[in-house]
Amino acid sequence: HGWFAAWRWALVWATQIVFYGGPWLSWNERQALLFDIAQRKFYLFGLVFWPQDIIYLAVLLIVSALALFLFTALAGRLWCGYACPQTVYTEIFMWIERHIEGDRVARMRLDSAPWSFDKLWRKAAKHGAWVAMALWTGFTFVGYFTPIRELWSEVLAFSAGPWETFWILFYGFATYGNAGWMREQVCTYMCPYARFQSAMFDKDTLIITYDS
Repeated sequence: HGWFAAWRWALVWATQIVFYGGPWLSWNERQALLFDIAQRKFYLFGLVFWPQDIIYLAVLLIVSALALFLFTALAGRLWCGYACPQTVYTEIFMWIERHIEGDRVARMRLDSAPWSFDKLWRKAAKHGAWVAMALWTGFTFVGYFTPIRELWSEVLAFSAGPWETFWILFYGFATYGNAGWMREQVCTYMCPYARFQSAMFDKDTLIITYDS
């Protein structure tokens, strides 16, 4: 609870509304946000980008990188703490876990207890919710590259193509594993940004930490 926790949840809601809602938006009778790799067209609302417009993507990435460095130098781990997908989905998965299994003490007690109906249904419900959340995340991600309404119809009819099926399952598995099981281990051992961002701190950088 507190100011920073409230900001974190505000960013969780903001980023997920944009991510899950983005591919469902329509613009002039087509999907507003669609990266059609097969046709080599990127649709951003009223704009259409072709492969020769890659310079705009390069400029966007450069500006984003410089902004990331600037925000880190000024206020520490803003990206890691509030907007990184690993942070956001870990927070969501932990929220699901807390509401089904209880707080940390209750979870430790549940893990050490012998198997019973109560333990079985709680574990099954948690992992079922995790899998559903992960698969919906994978489906939404693929919906940015394949028209999502067509993809939804194909998924309901079990007629999605092999590549669509593979990437939905792949990103679903990655979300389930990273947010449900690995969590902060991804930040500690896998994330390249965590390796070099400490070089961007100075004596005036705002760092939120524990008072020893």
